[in-house]
Amino acid sequence: MTTLHDPPPAAERVPALVEQFKGGLHAPICLTWEWTYACNLSCAHCLSSSGRRDPMELSTDEIKSVIDELQRMQVFYVNVGGGEPTVRPDFWELLDYAIAHRVGVKFSTNGVRLSPERARRLAATDYVDVQISLDGATRNVNDAVRGPGSYDMAVRAMENLADAGFEDFKISVVMTRQNVSQLDGFAALADRYGAQLRITRLRPSGRGADVWDELHPTAEQQRELYDWLVGHGEKVLTGDSFFHLNALGSAPIPGLNLCGAGRVVCLIDPVGDVYACPFAIHDAFKAGNVRSPGGFDRVWRDSDLFAGLRRPSSGGACFGCSAYDACQGGCMAAKFFTGLPLDGPDPECVKGHGAAALSAVDPAVLPSQGNDHSRRTVPLGMPAVRLGRPDRLCDESPLTGPEPM
Repeated sequence: MTTLHDPPPAAERVPALVEQFKGGLHAPICLTWEWTYACNLSCAHCLSSSGRRDPMELSTDEIKSVIDELQRMQVFYVNVGGGEPTVRPDFWELLDYAIAHRVGVKFSTNGVRLSPERARRLAATDYVDVQISLDGATRNVNDAVRGPGSYDMAVRAMENLADAGFEDFKISVVMTRQNVSQLDGFAALADRYGAQLRITRLRPSGRGADVWDELHPTAEQQRELYDWLVGHGEKVLTGDSFFHLNALGSAPIPGLNLCGAGRVVCLIDPVGDVYACPFAIHDAFKAGNVRSPGGFDRVWRDSDLFAGLRRPSSGGACFGCSAYDACQGGCMAAKFFTGLPLDGPDPECVKGHGAAALSAVDPAVLPSQGNDHSRRTVPLGMPAVRLGRPDRLCDESPLTGPEPM
């Protein structure tokens, strides 16, 4: 895969991989793609405020058309999520279509439809990975965030995958104030089921904004997390979630030390809108829509927003900090939704600069959280979709219709 900029002359030193990423790529290495906002759960920290299906979500044929684009662009794989993607009646058809077109799929699920039969089918399928969402190593911690019964549902799914011989599926954990102390417990769960632990950072996006003050780890816990990753990181996936913690010491933690938004990653939401960052579903980060002329390819290549993100940055207020090279100024989404400038410090800056900047933020002027698909109660029944009434789709139970085999 090549960068959007011309390669340097042979006589010049080849820049580090991160420096190449800063200029953007001809296609994303991977992209996050939410196939639906429908969900059988209503997690307190859901970054997309999922729950109800959007009546304008992409159809089966539209999703297949985008998959065709991704194949032409040679996108390696997509992170499929939601909502709960498996509640789409065409989920398994779309999964098979992507794999047949050499677009790998890693999908995130709460486990609601990972039956023993489904697990066996997945274990026999190449080019697919599964992430089971679990935010507590114990039932009480997990269910306080994800809802009653969600721990047992996730464990059943992990048992089904393990029994089917699906090796190295992922246990995906959002780190919170309540579960940082359970890192060893999560690692033990991964070992028990032959899985790999993946931890991500809590962002103040979607419903996460409402619980940010209550759930995001304390400064002491940030240090605890950093020390744990230094000691165990070779077995743990982190993506680009925790590069801000590198400022705590000389030992770098695993993962991409760079905000990849609009450079190597992006998000397609259920209605086809393309955002620079999977954690920033907001008009300020919307680059276009796959339904527009030229589709996703044109958005990725020609978006003014993405072009701006790919230009060299001065580093802003953080550039003079001795830790800037280590943390790169932190997370764009975390800064934006807490009211901090994008060229300012991360709200969880381990040097304390974020806390000082937050003290000057007026809560009344925080950015809105965009579309809210939450539902106060999420029934688990399975009523039939009322055909011919697309305006009512979002009022139906997320678990609509019989599950296709």
